[in-house]
Order: sequence, then structure tokens, then C-alpha cells
Amino acid sequence: MRTKYTKQNKINVVTLGCSKNVIDSEVLMGQLKANNKEVVHEDAQDDGNIVVINTCGFIGKAKEESVNTILHYAQKKENGEVDKVFVTGCLSERYKPDLEKEIQNVDQYFGTHDLPNLLKALEADYKHELIGERLTTTPKHYAYLKIAEGCDRPCSFCAIPLMRGKHVSKSIEDLVIETKKLAEKGIKELILIAQDLTYYGLDIYKKRALATLLKELVKIDGIEWIRLHYAFPKGFPLDVLEVMKNEPKICNYLDIPLQHINTELLKSMKRGTTSEKTRELVAKFRKLVPNIAIRTTMIVGYPGETEERFQELKAFIRESKFERLGCFTYSHEENTSAYELDDTIPQEIKEQRVAEIMEMQAEISFNLNQEKVGKVFTCIFDRKEGNDYIGRTEYDSPDVDNEVIVDATKHFLQLGTFIDIKITEATDFDLYGVPVTLT
Repeated sequence: MRTKYTKQNKINVVTLGCSKNVIDSEVLMGQLKANNKEVVHEDAQDDGNIVVINTCGFIGKAKEESVNTILHYAQKKENGEVDKVFVTGCLSERYKPDLEKEIQNVDQYFGTHDLPNLLKALEADYKHELIGERLTTTPKHYAYLKIAEGCDRPCSFCAIPLMRGKHVSKSIEDLVIETKKLAEKGIKELILIAQDLTYYGLDIYKKRALATLLKELVKIDGIEWIRLHYAFPKGFPLDVLEVMKNEPKICNYLDIPLQHINTELLKSMKRGTTSEKTRELVAKFRKLVPNIAIRTTMIVGYPGETEERFQELKAFIRESKFERLGCFTYSHEENTSAYELDDTIPQEIKEQRVAEIMEMQAEISFNLNQEKVGKVFTCIFDRKEGNDYIGRTEYDSPDVDNEVIVDATKHFLQLGTFIDIKITEATDFDLYGVPVTLT
């Protein structure tokens, strides 16, 4: 049994899941700091006597990781290593009654919209005046900016609306304030996120206002790169591409999950589009922003995905040559409309299809990367690992995309700065280079 704390409580916030959860944890930590609470994020020593777990409840593997993390800290509480354990986030929102029944050694469970109540349990007050105030957990030079919460899309396979609610946009004024505060902290790269960026503004401005928002954000001194994550193909506002083309601060990068290309499956998925419309949209991206890097994701193993339909998807990927692509197996989620369908495709077949697509994408990425050899790209460097600096071009987002590697034994680079790099070598997903102005 460890010795109980004699000083002020130390709160350790543990974050699981997507970048939206990262921001939620950062806002929580900002509120706690404003209440003079000692707070850390995923403390290396794991010595906080109070633990807050921000969970993910999206698909099977994410839910399993969240449950295992809750069990881990519940056991630490049982052992006397921590005093209190609180659980918040998507898993807690979705399965609170089940969690309360199955894992009782947790002090309290909270949903995704329970921040004031969570703060109260942590003996802190919710401060409404803290617009944009948060403790960033990303490297000092980039941060996520969540421009909306929730989702109004009816995708058959997705449980996000169950956990996050309806789409609610933040005002342009509040987002400008938040961005200015981030810039004052030294943030240079802003990654815009929402469940659907393209829906932004429809609820409060009665029109799609993403392009208008971007025009305001580019005016903020200190912000040099702005990249867009999670757009929806149906109703994509093409004025966004005009802003991207004309504003140097907007990265020529778009994350737009397409999920599939077969029209019948897209209809079943309730994506509101067809194979033909999807192809036309990708062609418009290429035409309006010729050097755009498109990141997309695909789902394989969805009910009704025959071998023929899978081959149609492979052919589309081969033709489209997406710069970045991720692939996931279909997860049969209760309370979604697809749950009524028969999930008959064996898991091993789903996994095999993922492997086939990612093998094909590796070849596409390799060929595209070979075209970069000998060219110079402006890169920002996120970290140093061993004898290497690890950075990215404007066509790459943190954690998920290609990385630029520079030998730290031969060159000195300052992290978080923009440096021109000449690419000397390329593999499937990595670029190797040397600075053109530094030695």
C-alpha cells in the first residue's frame, strides 16, 4: 500500500482515441489549471493520485483498448496506488450503464457533454470565460482546432452521432480567438478537425461556411500552415478548393474518407453519393488544385461486399493513386442501421482484404515518392529519434502520413521550424533528405 498524498492532489489525464478526444482532454486540463489544480497528461511516472480516462468507443479494437485501460487503473485503485478513477469520453457516453455494472471500482462515469459535472467531481468550477484556453499536448508547433462537435450524417456503420450528438458549429469569432491564443503560444501549424468539416456553419449561418472561416484564420499572424481533416464527399463546397489554391497558408492537403466506390454499397452505407459522383469529385480536386495530396480511408468487409465489389474498389484505388490511404475492416456496431444487416464476411477475409489494399497502396506510395527524389520541399520537424530528425512536408499530417528523415549526425535542425529539404532517397512511406541551406 503506497503512502497517501499529503500535498495537493495530482490529476493524471489519459487520452485514448482520435484527435477530437485530444482536444477534449486539453480543454479539461485548461479548466483544471485555471482552478489551480496540478494536472499532467499521461504522466511518464504514472504517479497521479487521481486518474481521468478519456475513452474511445468507435469500433471494436478502440473499445477493447478503452476497457483494458479502465480495468488497469481500477486495479491500481484496488491496490492503493491511486485514490480515485474517473472515466469520460465516447465509451462512457455509449455504454455508461454497462460500465457501471461491470467495472464498479470507478468513482464515476461521465459522457461527452459532461465537462461541468466532471470538473465538479474533481472539485473544480467550470469557467465559461475560458474561450480557447487549453493545455496543448501536441508538440509546441502544431495543434488541432475542433471547429464543430457531433454529426448529422446518417452513415449506416457509424456510431459517432450516438456518442457525440448532433452537429454543432463553433462561431467564427470564437475560433479566431482560440487560434490567436494558440499562435501566441508558438503554434505554427493548425489542423482543422470535425466529424465533417464541410457541414461547418449550416446550423448557425444557414450556409456552408468553411471557406469563410479559412479566410479569417489565414489572417492570424504566426499561423503558417492550415490543413483540413475529415471532409464528407456529399455536398462538398468547392469554394474551399479556391481558398486552398489561392491562400499559401492552406496546405494542399485534404482528408476525405470515401469508404467505398461500389454504388450499391455506398447506398447501403447511406453515404448519399454514387460511384460516378465520387469519381467526378476526385477529378474536380485534381483539376482545381493540381498538386493536392488526397488522404482517404476505405472500409472492407461491409455486408454485401462480394469479391467482385472488392475488386471494383481495388481497381478504383489503383486508378486514383491517392497520395495517402488507410483501410479498416468493417465493425458491426450495435444501434447503427447496418447492425440490422448480416455480418457474414469472416474476419480473416476482411483482414486479407485490408492487407491486399495496403500492399497495393504501398506500391502507389513508393512510385509517388520516387518522383520527389531530387526535389526540394519545405518541411517542419516534429521530433528527434536517435540519430534522426523526423519531419513532414505540407502534404503530410502528423502520425498518419509520410515522414521526412534527416541524419542528425550530419546536420543540426531546430525542431518546430520550417526548413527546405532536398529529397535524396525515398521508400514506401519515408523520404530521406538534406537541408539545402544548413550544414
